[in-house]
Amino acid sequence: MNPLEMALLNQWGEEKFRLLQGIKIGIAGAGGLGSNCAVNLVRSGFKRLVVVDFDKVEASNLNRQFYFLDQLGMAKVDALRINLLRINPELELETYPERMVPGNLTRFFNDCQVLVEAVDRAEIKRMIIEYGCSAGKFLVSASGLAGYGDSDGIQVHHFRKDLIVVGDLYSAVGPERPPVSPRVNVAAAKQADCVLEWVLKGGAGEQIVANH
Repeated sequence: MNPLEMALLNQWGEEKFRLLQGIKIGIAGAGGLGSNCAVNLVRSGFKRLVVVDFDKVEASNLNRQFYFLDQLGMAKVDALRINLLRINPELELETYPERMVPGNLTRFFNDCQVLVEAVDRAEIKRMIIEYGCSAGKFLVSASGLAGYGDSDGIQVHHFRKDLIVVGDLYSAVGPERPPVSPRVNVAAAKQADCVLEWVLKGGAGEQIVANH
């Protein structure tokens, strides 16, 4: 057990620490939401992550995503693996540099109890939400986080017991609302916090019972 895990064990206590380390979380997308949500999850004590994204790191990503100049041109999932392992080298990471389509979501996320939707295209977002809801995952999505200011407008919306959407639900990316670090990171942190709260309040146990 490394120093980070020892500190997390002291913070949470044995029971909660082991619970966090046992949960497997799927992250659909490794951009501004996915990469930053992953950082928050790892720093909270989660250890088992599956991250899927076909994209590569570009200069335009660096204003809000958890990547660095020397990683330009790398597959995002490969760069994110390096960066997350610098936080906790004991992580159990599965990374897939692939496009998500209806036919492969089960292959990626079948044994994940939690699914974080972190993509920007509406049709892919809808596909992931439909899959997560039908597969019985605890699903945390996002909608409306572009621009700057009014970060208090980024709220947690409970649409179902197992479906949460983070955002203001209307602020789409456009000429007057570019995607920038503060609001993107607020949303990503709230996504991670929703996962943490659900797990520590017993949601994973209820899900296991419901699926048997």
